[in-house]
Amino acid sequence: MIAEFHAQAMAQAGGAQLTAVAGREAAKTAAFARKHGAGFSTTHGAELIARADVDVVCITTPSGAHLEPALAAIRAGKHVLIEKPVEITPERVDQILAAADRAGVRVAAIFQARFGTGARTLKAALDAGRFGRLVLASAQVKWHRPASYYTGWKGTLALDGGAVLMNQAIHGLDLLQWFAGMPEEVFAWSTRRVHTGIEGEDTACATLRFPGGALGTIEATTAAWPGWARRIELCGEHGSVTLEDDRIVRWDFARAEPGDEAIRAAKPADALGSGAAAPGAIAIEGHVRQYRDLCAALRENRPLAVDGREGRKAVALVHALYQSAERGVPVKL
Repeated sequence: MIAEFHAQAMAQAGGAQLTAVAGREAAKTAAFARKHGAGFSTTHGAELIARADVDVVCITTPSGAHLEPALAAIRAGKHVLIEKPVEITPERVDQILAAADRAGVRVAAIFQARFGTGARTLKAALDAGRFGRLVLASAQVKWHRPASYYTGWKGTLALDGGAVLMNQAIHGLDLLQWFAGMPEEVFAWSTRRVHTGIEGEDTACATLRFPGGALGTIEATTAAWPGWARRIELCGEHGSVTLEDDRIVRWDFARAEPGDEAIRAAKPADALGSGAAAPGAIAIEGHVRQYRDLCAALRENRPLAVDGREGRKAVALVHALYQSAERGVPVKL
């Protein structure tokens, strides 16, 4: 499913062309390549990686199967673009980053929510100091997935790395740490409340302590009907904002600035869509914007908006939450 999003994003981004596709099943892979105008398909990843007309390898395998193709591509001198999460443990991410450093190639991590207009408006206000001292920073991802969703690799420890925190909530967690910084300590609980047949968690809660003194919370589930918009709340001494998916629904600051009324009055459609009730309901626009950033960064030799080290942060945060939930103690990052 996500490979389809990537192929469409390449076509719309400009500056990129899908030239080759590798997959497990020959007929499906060939059909995918024909649909998206790629001239080559194979069931052997090494054949794709060896091609001279491949500059970037986009990896859309299950999460716990990102490491091996990423290392193979990097060793062949290819840049890699990896669907979230980069991998399922910080240690596996570090292997990718170290190999890329040695080879002198780029690692881009898909976190398309950072490219939303609402998210960037909020980030600019934070960078401008409009909040003053942050007081509370929280993320809520109360989504729904049917039992049929958890077939194959979803919810397994080996390939999903867990469940709701590593797979669905990770976009919200990435936004939270992008806005407020990485927590320095977390305490988490997790459970299988409804999806009892999976290995990972379908519900989790956590409390957070940030280096500057702010506190926060995380609530995440895939067991809540019908699935609500992802919600990020940031509260500070001089202002507070609520972001639902990529829509700003509260924008309150003690000191008004030009543009505030327009932000509050705007009722924009959410260009990035929402995965609250179904994973396929997201829009491709976020991926399009990230592909444009990747192409520009490679052409202009400038930093990526979300490189591998940025992508590692969300994985490290989820890993700490899992450690805390398993051990029943606070965990420092």
